[in-house]
Amino acid sequence: MTAPPPGPPGPQPHWPGQPPFGGYPHPPTYPGGYPPPGYPGYPGGQSPWTEGHQPWGTPWKPGVIPLRPLSMSDIFNGAVAYVRANPRATLGMTTAVVLVTAVLGFAVEYLAPLAAGDTGLLVGILTGAIATVLATILLSGMLTVVVARAVLGRSITVGQTWQRVRGRMPALITLTLLELLAVATLIGAVILTIAGVARAADGAAAALVGIPLVLLLIAALGVLFTVLSLAPMAIVLEHRSVTAALARSVALARPQFWRILGIRLLASLVATLVAAAIAVPFEFAGQLVSVGDGPAAPAVLQTTVTTIGAAIGQIITTPFTAGVAALLYVDARIRSEAFDFLLQSASQHRSDADNIWLPR
Repeated sequence: MTAPPPGPPGPQPHWPGQPPFGGYPHPPTYPGGYPPPGYPGYPGGQSPWTEGHQPWGTPWKPGVIPLRPLSMSDIFNGAVAYVRANPRATLGMTTAVVLVTAVLGFAVEYLAPLAAGDTGLLVGILTGAIATVLATILLSGMLTVVVARAVLGRSITVGQTWQRVRGRMPALITLTLLELLAVATLIGAVILTIAGVARAADGAAAALVGIPLVLLLIAALGVLFTVLSLAPMAIVLEHRSVTAALARSVALARPQFWRILGIRLLASLVATLVAAAIAVPFEFAGQLVSVGDGPAAPAVLQTTVTTIGAAIGQIITTPFTAGVAALLYVDARIRSEAFDFLLQSASQHRSDADNIWLPR
């Protein structure tokens, strides 16, 4: 007995309940017409099948950066985008702090020498330096919080930012003092060594010893500049102690040492060039103002004009450099801990916005 001839492999396309000839079923109809608005190829944007979900092949981007390992352009664009997304909490806050510091420095420069001579000048310089350091610490901490919210696509007010940072200020100040002490110790050791060689031998021997020491000093400062650059973010966002933040920064930065160093140096170069470009017209105007009969008044006007130019440059560049540093921290966690998955989850649950940064 022979086998029956083979039949069709399955239901034919024209049978009831099957797709049209050679195709797939259309998406279901919706009130208002067929195909529905938003279906691919029709006005309305995204397909209703993918509405509320990220399309295939597109990185998740709830905020200013895509949630994946970041390129240098991602970091630079994000450092600008978070300023545009939160102008009041970035430029407004930076303007207030920079203006207070500039006015204090201006007053110290002209009033302290009149009050107590050289002693007053020294006290004034120290006061201005301390105020500048404290302002820098405050801005770096508060802008880090703004960046953390902007990564998740959310804004934050200046008051909310201060509430999150004020408890971390002692740790940030301690970290800054330790870094300044380390830098001063390295520079002092090199200077004392070169001076000792010059006193014991001659200038040629001091130069022979001093050139390699200076190169080693530059390399050591570059290492400190890189491996400790993520410690402020660990203090503010992860609520770590100073020693734990230092260890955390070294662990995150060491695998990406050259990348972090290069991006931070490039960001500093860009900020310096922008600040210089802004300050040049004010310097030129200050030189024009200084030409006059009475030397006292033009000198004050020249200093005022140049101070305004420097302040404007600082207001524009400080949020950018702080944003680059904070986004390098985010990128380091994404690369070492797959932190982007946690950020994706937090971007959909508002209650996790602040706790997502804490260590687990």
